[in-house]
Amino acid sequence: MIERIFSGLLACTCLIMLYMAWGYTAAIAYDPIGPRPYPVMLLVLLAILTGIIALRPARFADKVKMGLSAPIIKHLVVCTVALTLYAILFEVLGYIIATTLMAWALGILFGGSWIKAFVSSAVIAIASFFLFNGPLEVSLPAGPLAFLVG
Repeated sequence: MIERIFSGLLACTCLIMLYMAWGYTAAIAYDPIGPRPYPVMLLVLLAILTGIIALRPARFADKVKMGLSAPIIKHLVVCTVALTLYAILFEVLGYIIATTLMAWALGILFGGSWIKAFVSSAVIAIASFFLFNGPLEVSLPAGPLAFLVG
């Protein structure tokens, strides 16, 4: 039952966001069809699929045992806090530092060792920063490391 409630709320949220995205226009035209189709397509797909989950007949739905124990709830809270801090600190710390810290926290959360999680987080953050700023031409904030990545 909880998955139906969650799916119904998510479908309603998608419809609200779809309404908001429908009138979006960018100040500059960097793409021939504009920035609107991508979020509209994702939101339509998500609204349809969550609507199906929320409204499907009971005979097609398996009982889902959520198993929300104290450790799982703790992991959910830590994950939510890490992602919220990432969103808040993204521009202040820059992409590389913020992504490294967020991925490091999630790596430890999912059972990785401190050193391995940090090294892999830093490598992923640095590699993806240069991928976005280079060939993909998506400018990401450098933060305090601006003098190094210029």
